[in-house]
Amino acid sequence: MRQGAIGNVMRSQMARCFFAFLATFVLLIPGSIEAQGKASRIGFLVVGSAASVSNRVDAFRQGLRERGYVEGKNIVIEYRYGDGKPDRMAEQAADLVRQKVNIIVTAGSQATRPAKEATNTIPIVMAQDNDPVGSGFIDSLAKPGGNITGLANLTTELSGKQLETLREVLPKLSRLAVLRDLTEPGNPQAVRETDRTARAFNIERYYLDVRIVTDIEPSFASAAKKHIEALLVLPSAVFNSNRKEVVDLAAKNRWPGMYPRVEYVEDGGLMTYGASTTDLFRRAAIYVDKILKGANPGNLPVEQPVKFDLLFNLKTAKQIGLVIPEKVLARADRVIR
Repeated sequence: MRQGAIGNVMRSQMARCFFAFLATFVLLIPGSIEAQGKASRIGFLVVGSAASVSNRVDAFRQGLRERGYVEGKNIVIEYRYGDGKPDRMAEQAADLVRQKVNIIVTAGSQATRPAKEATNTIPIVMAQDNDPVGSGFIDSLAKPGGNITGLANLTTELSGKQLETLREVLPKLSRLAVLRDLTEPGNPQAVRETDRTARAFNIERYYLDVRIVTDIEPSFASAAKKHIEALLVLPSAVFNSNRKEVVDLAAKNRWPGMYPRVEYVEDGGLMTYGASTTDLFRRAAIYVDKILKGANPGNLPVEQPVKFDLLFNLKTAKQIGLVIPEKVLARADRVIR
C-alpha cells in the first residue's frame, strides 16, 4: 500500500509539472489564443511607402511605448502601405477591416477617406490631416461625431507663412513655381493662402500641376523656361513618396525650395516650416490609448499642432550659392551643416 501511495503521489506531481510546463509553453507560442486575446490590433494605413514615413512610424511606436504598449506583446500593428499610389488604398483599408482590427490609424486624407468608406464602426484615428472638416471626415474639431477623430496639421493655413519665410531668405523674389496636387484635400485652400501672400509681395506664381509621379519631371522642365527663382512645394502623397526626385530637380535648376516636411530637407531640400509630423504621430498614440480604454472617438476633440519645425540645409544653400540671413537662421529649430 505504501509503495502504491508513493506511486500515486509521484504520478500526481508529474502530472502537475506537465500541465504547468504545457501552460507555460502555450503562453510562449507566438499567436497563441491567450496571447492574441491580450493584444489589441491596430491598423496603420498610409499612402506613402514604408521608407517615406519611417520616422513617423517610429514616433507613433514611441507614443505607444510611453503608454505601456509593447508591439508584439500587448499590441499588434498591421501595416498597410500604398507606395504613393492612392488607388491601392481602398483594398488596403478593406483588408484591415477583414482583419478585425480594433482601431485604424491613418496618415493623411488619402488614407482616411478609404478607411471611412470601409467602416463606420471601427474607430479611426487621423495622425494628421490637412482639412478634416472640409473633407467631410468630421462634423467639427470640437465635436467630431461618428467614428473618426485625431489631429489636424494646419498645412493649408501655413502655406502663406511658408512663402513669407521664403521671401525673408530671398528678399527680391518675384517669380515663384508652386508644385501642387489639386487632388490632395486642403490644397485648394493652400493655393488661396499662397496667392494672398504672393499678391502682398508682388510675386508672380507659376503653378506646376502634378497628379501622378510621371508628371513631376515634365512640370519642372516647363517651369525652367519661365525664369523661376524659387520653388514652393504643397503637401501631396505623390510628392512625399518621390521627394528625392523633387529635391534633385530643384537642385538641378538651382531653385531655393520651401518644402512641406522635414524629410525633404534631410534629403537635400533647402528649407521647411510646418507642423512637426513626428510630434503629431506620437500624439496619435494618445488617442489610441483613450479609445482602447473605452472612449468614444466621436466625443474626442480633434487637436491641432503644438510643435512646429523650421529647418535649413546649409549644405544645399552652399551648393546653389545662397547665403541665408543670420536673423532667419537664428529662428531655426535645426540646421543641417
